[in-house]
Amino acid sequence: MHKHNPIHCILPPHMLEDIANNGTPAQRVLAISNLKATAKMVGKRRALSDFTGAAFRVAAVGGKERIVYDARNGSNLPGTIARKEDDPPVVDVAVNEAYDGSGATYDLFKNIYERNSIDSNGMRLDSTVHYQKGYDNAFWDGEQMVYGDGDENLPVNERLFNRFTIAIDVIGHELTHGVTQFEAKLTYSQQPGALNESMSDVFGSLVKQYTLGQTADQADWIIGAGLLTENVNGVGIRSMKAPGTAYNDPVLGKDPQPAHMKDYVNTVSDNGGVHINSGIPNRAFYITALEIGGQAWLKAGQIWYVTLRDKLTSSSKFQDCANLTYKAAEELFGAGSLEHLAVKKGWADVGLTVDGGGTPPPPPSGDGCLNSLLRLIGAAPAR
Repeated sequence: MHKHNPIHCILPPHMLEDIANNGTPAQRVLAISNLKATAKMVGKRRALSDFTGAAFRVAAVGGKERIVYDARNGSNLPGTIARKEDDPPVVDVAVNEAYDGSGATYDLFKNIYERNSIDSNGMRLDSTVHYQKGYDNAFWDGEQMVYGDGDENLPVNERLFNRFTIAIDVIGHELTHGVTQFEAKLTYSQQPGALNESMSDVFGSLVKQYTLGQTADQADWIIGAGLLTENVNGVGIRSMKAPGTAYNDPVLGKDPQPAHMKDYVNTVSDNGGVHINSGIPNRAFYITALEIGGQAWLKAGQIWYVTLRDKLTSSSKFQDCANLTYKAAEELFGAGSLEHLAVKKGWADVGLTVDGGGTPPPPPSGDGCLNSLLRLIGAAPAR
């Protein structure tokens, strides 16, 4: 059993920690409540990490099938059916966004990479909206997607997050955790965990670009655009183009992502910085896509997808990913091709030389969301 496979949350624990430290009394209470709620889900995610699709409640159906449920601000999953495949749009915006976003993710993987749903075997895409009251997160729990409504129960001038279905790349990000679960099974800790997060950012961004018909130079490369309210000084929760610049806010703090190996963050928090150091491979992909040009999902995305599907293992680190994407580019497009050289430049620009060099010693292991909660209540060491 993989021991570092907690629930995959879109919102990094360090953001909730900063709110708990810097926010108003109401914001602090909500942040701690959200950390507690997320910590409770850790056991389920770990228990499901090694099962095959045949063991899942969400059945394989052979084609695109979606069901969106409504938790009605409760915690019981999946909830009450709100919209099924081929049903017309409903009044509830969150239901429609979850339906459309999961469909767009399915379409990218099916139409471009010939993958039949998350498990490659037609797994039904289940989503639950309106999870709890004031839940600031979205997550893949090993079987399905779950979305909170953001800070709906706070005064308007204190709200930091909108509903978590509002950003299609958040939906694509979380569903890609499911793809990784069935393929490379990247251990959710330290560099393998940061690669796990980065793969989700890559394909989450590609889902958005594919839906909008954007080329690499037209895309914003922001993860979670629209998720932050106007009360926050920020454009999203991460920037693949410029890691470390997504937000700089008195309550949320400053985006801590590095863009280069020289700034790699060693931390016991966030499972060894999985949401932090993912900025390094994120920028490598951005540079690669920009060098190749055109629509990023066609070539850069194909290289990363083949690497995720066929080459990475559960313990792969950044250097491994650099070498393996370089190898995949050669196999797909030829040695010395534009695509091959673009991958080399992408990794070089973040401080990694393909087919050479080494990976720095891994940072200390951490306990993710649960460790964040313990630290807040004084039961774990501070960062």
